[in-house]
Amino acid sequence: MTEDSKGRGRRAAGRRRRKPAKGRRALVIVAWSAAGVVLLGGAGLGYFYFKLNGNLKTVDIDQALGTDRPQDVDNGSMDILVLGSDSRGGANAAYGSDDGGSARSDTAMIVHLYEGHEKASVISIPRDLMTVRPECPTGKGKTDPGGPRKQFNEAFTIGGAACAVKTVEKISGIRMDHYLEVDFTGFKKIVDTLGGVQVTTSKPIKDKLAHVDLPAGPNLLNGEQALGLVRTRHGVGDGGDLGRIQLQQAFIKALIKQVKGIGLFDNPKQLLDLADTGTKALTTDRALGDVKSLMGFAQSLKGIDAQDMQMITMPVTTDAIDENRVAPLKKESQLVWDALLADRPVPAEATVNSTGDKGTAGAVVR
Repeated sequence: MTEDSKGRGRRAAGRRRRKPAKGRRALVIVAWSAAGVVLLGGAGLGYFYFKLNGNLKTVDIDQALGTDRPQDVDNGSMDILVLGSDSRGGANAAYGSDDGGSARSDTAMIVHLYEGHEKASVISIPRDLMTVRPECPTGKGKTDPGGPRKQFNEAFTIGGAACAVKTVEKISGIRMDHYLEVDFTGFKKIVDTLGGVQVTTSKPIKDKLAHVDLPAGPNLLNGEQALGLVRTRHGVGDGGDLGRIQLQQAFIKALIKQVKGIGLFDNPKQLLDLADTGTKALTTDRALGDVKSLMGFAQSLKGIDAQDMQMITMPVTTDAIDENRVAPLKKESQLVWDALLADRPVPAEATVNSTGDKGTAGAVVR
């Protein structure tokens, strides 16, 4: 990546070019629900540039990883790694024992925006996936050697955003164009600033560990309840991570519908409050690390609606060594990565044998 005269990162020649979206509707989608709303909030508030710009936190992925990355494909598509950060330190300590402030990535999604940015595929990567972790920088000139059998979500704990991106690129063979991260506290505040998110549950969901207790039927979730819903492992299904992923995917679609229905652009105060809250909660790669860049990025996504998203879990099966972990289905996973590299929809045969898409947890929320 090169820099302009003001020190801002510019995309080098040969990287993916975005064609302008044709459907300019007042809706935005970018994977993890909080991140998508953050971008929508930033899209219409250029005159608050300095205030919002000061809120943003960035990480220079390109500098950290250098040239040890997959080749970028210039076909008009874009791939974004979206993480939910799970530190139990500070304001997040209420959700479990304090881990000294170290962070984990309990939610990870690859968002693939197809050429024209009118459709997207979202591939969830299980936190409990056993995979090859590459050598990663850990700061102060040190590196972690990685290894052939490592749990996926440890990459973020060990080497932060750069190691998470490098591990995803190793798994998929796809270069990530951007990186977005939201933590527990930020997610709650974003949902509360929106006025809540409406979901309907087909059965009660109760999980003391996740701080969620919802009756069956319509529920307007505040930030605490929404966070509990996307975090619960024990309230629905078999208590595993794959069921939680299905709940997260269902919640994303509910949130997108909510944003479309509340007329956010007709309420300047709410839009400003949301942008302020969201930019404080968000960490991005350097290329998206200013409001002007976020505004342009968000504008290119406004043609995507909930029904324009294909959402799946990376094809996995029960790990042969540890039944509480999962392992990739190599043939089926390669079908997913090949489709994204070619900018095509993920074929149905990629998920036929996958444990990740056979659960029923997703049907509980709509």
